[in-house]
Parts: sequence; C-alpha cells; structure tokens
Amino acid sequence: MNFRNIQREEIERVYGKISPFEFKDKLINLAKGHREKSVRTLLDAGRGNPNWTAATPRESFFTFGQFAVEETRRVWNEGDLAGMPQKAGIAERLKTYLEIHQDAPGAELLKNIIDYGINAQGFDPDAWVYELADGIIGDNYPVPDRMLVHVEKVTHDYLIQEMCYNKPPAGRFHLFAVEGATAAMCYIFDTLIANELLSIGDKIALMTPIFTPYLEIPLLPRYDFNVAKIEAKEMTDDGTHTWQYPKSELDKLCDPTIKALFVVNPSNPPSTAIKPESVNELTEIVKNYNPNLMIISDDVYGTFVDEFRSLVADLPFNTIGVYSFSKYFGVTGWRLGTIALHEDNVFDKLLRELPRDKKEELKKRYSALSTNPEEIRFIDRIVADSRQVALNHTAGLSTPQQVQMAFFVVFALLDKENKYKQLTIDICRRRKQLLFDGLGLDWRRDPYDTCYYTQFDLLEWANYYYGKEFAEYLQENYKPVDVLFRLAEESSIVLLSGGGFHGPEWSIRISLANLSDECYSKIGELLHKILDEYVISWKKTLEVFV
Repeated sequence: MNFRNIQREEIERVYGKISPFEFKDKLINLAKGHREKSVRTLLDAGRGNPNWTAATPRESFFTFGQFAVEETRRVWNEGDLAGMPQKAGIAERLKTYLEIHQDAPGAELLKNIIDYGINAQGFDPDAWVYELADGIIGDNYPVPDRMLVHVEKVTHDYLIQEMCYNKPPAGRFHLFAVEGATAAMCYIFDTLIANELLSIGDKIALMTPIFTPYLEIPLLPRYDFNVAKIEAKEMTDDGTHTWQYPKSELDKLCDPTIKALFVVNPSNPPSTAIKPESVNELTEIVKNYNPNLMIISDDVYGTFVDEFRSLVADLPFNTIGVYSFSKYFGVTGWRLGTIALHEDNVFDKLLRELPRDKKEELKKRYSALSTNPEEIRFIDRIVADSRQVALNHTAGLSTPQQVQMAFFVVFALLDKENKYKQLTIDICRRRKQLLFDGLGLDWRRDPYDTCYYTQFDLLEWANYYYGKEFAEYLQENYKPVDVLFRLAEESSIVLLSGGGFHGPEWSIRISLANLSDECYSKIGELLHKILDEYVISWKKTLEVFV
C-alpha cells in the first residue's frame, strides 16, 4: 500500500470521531506534506483567527506604557530598578507628557480615552489615570478581583452599545474580566455544578450547529448532561438553509426539565444571528413555560451584525452573556473576554431557593470569603471558583490585559461613525462574495449573516447547480471527507467539516476572516472544480446504462 493510501485511511478512520479542530490538524499535516513537494501555500480556512488587528488602540496602549514606566522611575530610580506609580497629580503629569509627546503613536486617542472617563463617566482624573498606569505596569493584584473599578464601567458602556444596541434593560450588569470566552465557558460550567444549579445527568439544551466545546464539555464525566438539541433547520422555499430555528424546535424549550440553554449568537459555524421573531418566541417560552431556564449566550460575533442584540438585552433575568474581544479587534493572543450577569437574575434566585442541606454545604465552600457566604452572588462565586475558592484573593484577569481591554472599548465608544466596525464588516462580506463568485453561485444577502464564517452545504449546492439526480449520486458514492481530503492533498487548502459542529453531514465551515481576499476566489474555484470532476464520473455511469 502506498503512502497516499495510508494517509487517506488515517484521515477516514478519525473523521467524525474526533473534534473537527483536531481533525483539521490531520489535514494540515497532509497539506504541509504535499506543499513541501510543490510551491503551493498552505491555506488554512478552518481557523477563526482574523488576519486584521486594531492598530490605533494598541499604539495608545504602548505609548501610555512608556508614560507609566516614567512614572515608576519618577518615584524611585536606581539603575534597572524603579518604584510604583503614585496617584497624586498623575492626571496632570500625563497631560504634560502628552503635550511633549503629541506626535507619539496613538497619543490623540490616548488623550481622548482619558477625557472619556473624566467627561462621560465622571471619573476622578487621578483615580482614572492611576488605575490605568498601575494596571499597565502590573505591579499589584487585580483589585477588585472581579474587575478593576473604572475598567468595568467603561466596558459596561461598550457592552451596552454592542450587545444591547444602546437600548439596555433597566438596571446594570456585573462584569467579570476573564481570559477569553473559552475561560468563561469553563468557569461558568464549573460554578453551575459546584453550586448544584446543575447536577450530573441534568437535562440541558444546545442550539445547534454550535462551537464544538459546547458539544464536548457537557459529555465529560464530571458533567454527563442529558443534551437536547435545538436545531437551526429552517429552510427557504427553494431548499436553502437560513440557519434559523423554526418554532417547532424552539418549542422544545417549553419542557421545564431543561434547566439550561447554551447558545452561540451569532452562531458558529453558520455565523447567523437569531432573528427577532425567534427571540420573541423564546422570550414567550421562558415567560410562560420555563421561567427558571438558565441561558448562557456566547456573543463573540455580535459586532459583525448590524443592530445586533444579545439575549442579555431581551432576557436579562435569565441570561449570562459571554463576550470575547478576540475576533473584532484581532486579539486572540491577548485572551480578553467578559462574563456579564444582570444584577437581578435567575441564578441568584435559584441559589436562594436551594434546599437547606445544599445551602449548608455551600456555606462551608465559601465560608472563608464572608461571614455571610450565603449572600455571595453567583457572579462572585464564579470568580472564587476560578481559583478553587481558597485562592480567591489572587483571582482576576491580569491588570495589563484589563488596561488593553479598556483601550479597545473606549476606542470603539469614541468611534461614533463606526468606521472601524464598518471596515471589519466590509472585509467579511467582500470575501464571502468572492467565495460565491468562485463557486458560481448567487449570494443572497441576509441581514442576520455576519459573514465571519460560512457553513456551506455541498449537497444543497450540488442539488441547486447540477440537479437532484447528481446530488443523490454524490451522497451514495462519496463522503464529505473525500472533498476535504482532496482539497488538502491537491491544493493545500484546509476546511472544517460542518458535521463536527452538529450541522448537516455534507456541510463545510469556511472561515472568511483569516486569509487574503484572493484566497476565497481560489477556494470557490477549486471546490467547483472538484464537483465538476464528480459530475464527469456521474455522467460516465449514466452512459454505461444507456
């Protein structure tokens, strides 16, 4: 057996049995091996990391960092050793620094960030600048451990703007700064279990297709949840996926034994926001049938949809919002994210309603934190549990990360014309158009489509472009892995199977964020070429029977 066949057997053996991201690594190894024998460039459209970065807020961050270091040397300067920033008069010293260094990269934005805190939020100038300076130096533990005071307030403004479309519910959200959405997922799952709001074997629901960790985590032995799927199976009249949830699927949530709902909105990989009509239906279901439903909504792609509203805006009592800065600002390496929970929420309500014996157990768990541990809010329990409770005093996202977060959010708040946002939206839409041009298909604009990914159903395309008979032939004689294998082997193009996200078996996920524009034309053309070759094979079989 030759090496190519061995590789193919290995790819087929693990397909559908391991995470699509682990499977992607197998395809990358295959593509790299063949790339070394040619001049081809590896095109990995399976990864969601964008190929853009927000430069100006980074420039401001590093310019401010230089000021902060000067502040440490002003206090104590002994060779390589310096002191710690001092609060008194620091705002005026920064003003002088910016007058001297007005041409420094990001200096104008830095001045505007400071002014925003003082003028829009009413911060004390020295307190605001000191928190940022001490934070960027990173010489103290995060205090409060959940989130720095001023940073939380400006981040709250940003989340209201982007997740609530500036139309928030009454009251405030409490925020916890975390190491990206992945950390948020782990922390929330653990605290739900630790506080017995979910127990092993409980019934939860997932809105599918969905990012694979939400599929994999509930099945781990420490959780072992009974999972119900709410499937985005709505279709247009001509048989095209809308990636929306029909009422019949949403009605599954009327079952009060479903304790929690996990949703990525806009979805991953279909990359589509839940339409307002479905949000209204979900709201009525929660209100009338399942009022204690705990909803965890991962909203990382919300900024790529015009007028987006998270479920935290329309169902604030029931929803924890998870947001990552990674995609919008190009900061996957910074690991920046937030958990947002409204001050009046079902999680705290359910804690109050726990049986006395469970309350006593939890009293012991959190007794080191307070003389009244039963009064500790759910979000503060997440903070404690993130450090195994005993190390709560060392919890919290590192302060330099929080300062960079603050610079990003105020940058976005100051961009009243949404120039940066429109740039990122235009990039994704342009690339989707190029992909569809390469495929030879019309792209119908969908107001709920982020265009960050596209989940593309090959059978749907085959039926539309070549007819029902060919689509049936393709399904009977090939597998989706055949297409993924050929793309990796012949063209060094790596895509992900949509089936691994509990999407249609023949769907593939293409990231529209991480490759140059011309690559998407190429991917579309090569997919078209492969299908054309399958058509030739199909026609030959027809000739045999003529």
